[in-house]
Amino acid sequence: MNAPASNSEGPDLVVAGAGGGLAAALRAAQLGLDVLVVEASEHFRRGNNTSMSTAMIPGAGSRWQATEGIDDSPEQFVADIMRKTKGSADARLTKAMAEVSAPLVEWMADHLAIPLTLVTDFSYPGHSAFRCHTVEGRHGSILLDHLAQAVSTNDKIDLLAPGRLTEVLLDDDQAVRAVVIQMPDGSTEEITTRAVVLATNGYGGSPELVRELIPEIADARYHGSETSLGDALRIGAELGADSAFLDAYQGHAALSKKATTLVGWATIMHGGIVLGQDGRRFGDETTGYSEYAATLAAQPGSEGWIVIDQAIFDKCLAFTDFQQTVDSGAIVWADTADDLAQVTGLPAEAVTLELSDIDAISRGESIDSHGRTYFANPLVAPYAAVKIVPALFHTQGGLVVDEHARVLRPNGSPITGLYASGGAAMGISGHGASGYLAGNGLLPALGLAYLAANNIAAQNR
Repeated sequence: MNAPASNSEGPDLVVAGAGGGLAAALRAAQLGLDVLVVEASEHFRRGNNTSMSTAMIPGAGSRWQATEGIDDSPEQFVADIMRKTKGSADARLTKAMAEVSAPLVEWMADHLAIPLTLVTDFSYPGHSAFRCHTVEGRHGSILLDHLAQAVSTNDKIDLLAPGRLTEVLLDDDQAVRAVVIQMPDGSTEEITTRAVVLATNGYGGSPELVRELIPEIADARYHGSETSLGDALRIGAELGADSAFLDAYQGHAALSKKATTLVGWATIMHGGIVLGQDGRRFGDETTGYSEYAATLAAQPGSEGWIVIDQAIFDKCLAFTDFQQTVDSGAIVWADTADDLAQVTGLPAEAVTLELSDIDAISRGESIDSHGRTYFANPLVAPYAAVKIVPALFHTQGGLVVDEHARVLRPNGSPITGLYASGGAAMGISGHGASGYLAGNGLLPALGLAYLAANNIAAQNR
């Protein structure tokens, strides 16, 4: 390592990661702080986990909900999270995320002029109310473009990309005093600062850590940022920080095998089904797309087929990801059950029987043996099908933080000046994949960043 140069008068805040961490920079700048954002990839607008999301941000008790007459509250959101995680999510962080959710989306709309709308055309598994807010196209790249544009026009924020934050340095009082930035040529620079937000996401891009910590999904495709290498965990461990929920992750059971695009679980929630290689369903798809990734991974060949009809197809075109799957040519069509079996290569007798069973279940004439209780309507020919494989989207465990996003030591004391958000911090999904709710990635990414900026600004007064 080269001897780092010293910058005696640095920014009030350094943010590592230009995804959800941009919310910390924008909120801190609004509160009068000078900010440096350091991002490892120059292509971050299309290559980080925020940009690869479906841009769903929960907001419990938002003004959009009020306009639609939807009764919701942070308490109801907390209850949903605790129900989905079977009580294993961190209670303090869950409460903080639920309480900040509505103020966050309203701040994004009012201060950043991001055109958010409330999703009311279908409900994600586990949410008891329509509370997910998104942008047109329902794609994270559009959301991130808005954030990046706001940063580019803010004279209190500097963006360094590419550059990688590799170290956080403490003073004699064990408070943050500086960071070390490594450039692509290997040179380093030490920059003085009193506050750091680690927004470098999790460790999904590290096959070694994934196999060690979440082996059940280790053989699935990774569909996330290549810079999510566990930097925050490493830096935090060096500083004596605690970590938790390292086995938690968001999986997805709807990645197109052919196009590696996200097919999307709206296909299921609008009434679609998943068939295995034997032509039969193998579980209740509506339990959630995250946990269903491991279910799919356990099937022969670790692949399956999503089957929908024309009505579902048309409804899903609102999602950029689904449109990209359509454009890729990954979807095949069939006019009959026999045709569906032929174009998918599945056993004809099994496919015919499964579609017949689904028709009876959706009409209320029989009960699903897998426990699924919701089918929007019977599937009607012509049918559309797409081959899917399980994927790991991002990890949900990380550094232990409090309700201000401050990174904590094992004894519960904060490391002064050190904050974490998103996948760099422990999440609100409990353990494994089954506790994940739509928005559980973006809400901590944006919400913890927002709370960190508020706390840092308060400390600088």
